[in-house]
Amino acid sequence: MSVPAYEDSRAFAEAEDRRDPLARFRAEFNFPRDKDGLGPVYLCGNSLGLQPERGARYVRDELANWADWAVDGHFHSERPWTSYHKHAVAGFCELTGSKPREVIAMNTLTVNLHVLMASFYKPTSERYKIVVESKAFPSDRYAAASQLRLHGHDPEEGLIEWRSANDDGYYDHDDLEAIVREHGDGIALLLLPGVQYYTGQVMDMQRMCELGREAGCAVGLDLAHAVGNVPMQLHDWAPDFAAWCTYKYLNSGPGAIGGAFIHERHLTPDNLDQLHGWWGNAEETRFEMRKRIDPADGAELWQMSNPPILSMAPIMASLELFMEAGLGALTAKAERLTGYLAWLIERRFAGRIGTLTPERERGCQLSLIVRDHSLNGKAIFDRLCELNVTGDWREPDVIRIAPAPLYNSFVDVHEFAERFERALERG
Repeated sequence: MSVPAYEDSRAFAEAEDRRDPLARFRAEFNFPRDKDGLGPVYLCGNSLGLQPERGARYVRDELANWADWAVDGHFHSERPWTSYHKHAVAGFCELTGSKPREVIAMNTLTVNLHVLMASFYKPTSERYKIVVESKAFPSDRYAAASQLRLHGHDPEEGLIEWRSANDDGYYDHDDLEAIVREHGDGIALLLLPGVQYYTGQVMDMQRMCELGREAGCAVGLDLAHAVGNVPMQLHDWAPDFAAWCTYKYLNSGPGAIGGAFIHERHLTPDNLDQLHGWWGNAEETRFEMRKRIDPADGAELWQMSNPPILSMAPIMASLELFMEAGLGALTAKAERLTGYLAWLIERRFAGRIGTLTPERERGCQLSLIVRDHSLNGKAIFDRLCELNVTGDWREPDVIRIAPAPLYNSFVDVHEFAERFERALERG
């Protein structure tokens, strides 16, 4: 049966939700409260995902294990804490296209970027520059600049910006190739996103990795806005490393534990080129308290401290939901759901509201911008908040809206258009 065209009606949105094979997952999540008689329209999974109900249950389970077992919970509870991080491996592999030895749940995003750069950013007097995109998320820029300073280089000289090709912030990969050709042997690291956080553009990660390999420099990917949003094949694309947070599309809660990828080619038994801590010791000998590390296998060697169990519990629950839904089904729904949002914006607000996110290079997120100079973007966003719509505002002039396919509905998207129209009336 062919997929019907879009229609601007609640009846159409309700019909789409009835035929949605993933609709049942909505009931797995807790939504914010009503406000002034208006139910929530939560379209902010690109910033903080909703709480999975089973995530809260899993946290309570670990609180109970702590109460019942105390220190013996490391070994004797239903999910022993010594190996708790392993429960994230299958989900991370599915979402990133990695092998089990290549992924690990540890630390948080920027910490992981620093930990991984300690292994893979090896500047010399001639090759020390780091390439970032001009609108990089500030934490990535700060991390890259601080690494340059720590190695005795001036960030003003050592940080190379890949600038967007036009005023809408679109990044042309031909421009990146030109940068790599121009700076040649001076580049030590490409530190680039999988999805550009400001515009929502899905980057050509495979091409970025190929450019880095051809130039002989390391490649690191920040997948904060990509994981759980777009399909990836990290093992095949072969960046040196990647890192991501889990509190956006992966719904693990504010500040929760992050994830990391180290390509298999770096996981040789004699590779000790990383920062060490006791949790990077092999699990079998970890508690023997040896003076020399007995290296854990694979990416586990990059662990340093024992993982925060209460922080990890929600991500285990969310990854289960992703595995149950299936990445293929989620991707298909995301394409149609975000397509419906873009269609409604164009139909209702053409000429007044534009979209920075390129149509053929997008995931769940649309970055909306006010084109009508008689309107005030921030005032419109504030009005949306009053109408119990949750997106987010990014300076200087972007409203980011992200319908997450695991829990958002077509009715959510249609209702957003309705309330957006009301907000514009007072904008």
